[in-house]
Amino acid sequence: PNIGLIGSLASYGRVNAFGFVETPYRRVADDQVTDEVDYLTADEEDRFVIAQANAALTDDMRFAEARVLVRRRGGEVDYVPGSDVDYMDVSPRQMVSVATAMIPFLEHDDANRALMGANMMRQAVPLITAEAPLVGTGMEYRCAVDAGD
Repeated sequence: PNIGLIGSLASYGRVNAFGFVETPYRRVADDQVTDEVDYLTADEEDRFVIAQANAALTDDMRFAEARVLVRRRGGEVDYVPGSDVDYMDVSPRQMVSVATAMIPFLEHDDANRALMGANMMRQAVPLITAEAPLVGTGMEYRCAVDAGD
């Protein structure tokens, strides 16, 4: 029944003691984005209004725009005032796996090509003599540490 199904853990995700996948979010308090990070399960996520990681912020960590693009309870996408936001994503890459996040300029790739690239990254083996990539994504260090290099 699950032939061909591959489930990779998303970047920054973790599995809690009960076996549920948790994802980190930055807490928003009093219309200000804090450095406090809470890990939420999918059920907990549905109870909050969550802003995207690339939402513009001012120097004092407040939302720069009057209305912020968020996903609301039940998965709806909407624009709301910054005062209504509960959490903010920690990174735009947190929804994809580490293998997918290693693809440069992923947002400009055709979906089928990105899928092929992610599958090839997953099957890649480390080089005997490591070299720095010509084009990087910022995930190389984390990938090397996880691989034991």
